Amino acid sequence: MTAAATKGWGLIRASWTGTAVFSATSATAALAPADGVDAVAFGVAVVMFGAGCVAFALAYSRVLSRSRTELIGVAQVYLLTAGVAPGPVRRHLLGALTVQVVVAIAAAAMRPYSSLAAGTLAPMFGLGLCGMWAARYGTFPPRAGPPRRPGPRQSGP
Repeated sequence: MTAAATKGWGLIRASWTGTAVFSATSATAALAPADGVDAVAFGVAVVMFGAGCVAFALAYSRVLSRSRTELIGVAQVYLLTAGVAPGPVRRHLLGALTVQVVVAIAAAAMRPYSSLAAGTLAPMFGLGLCGMWAARYGTFPPRAGPPRRPGPRQSGP
């Protein structure tokens, strides 16, 4: 990987680690159902959802402050579109997110009326980490004109 692509490697590693744990617990619970295994899979899914919500909110907060000087779109932040991230970073983060979505849907489809349905919330983890990477290291074009200042809107001529 290039120097630019190695920025935020911890977020990429966390994304793949979470994906591996989620995949292992969901697959085990789907293929060999037992109360203890189901509880572990459920716990992993809920923790990933919670961590993803926190990452999503932190990314949003950071991007909000950057938006005063940079032109930022939601899809750029959470789906890493329009050259926000180098190719290797984009492939890793979106690859992990894709695996999370596929595993969640497959496990929930195998046992639809069980605790594995909660696994469909787990991809929030991957989405949140995509946002965190973009908020910290993403490249956005500068905003034209002076920086925007928060304040009351004025109407009229």
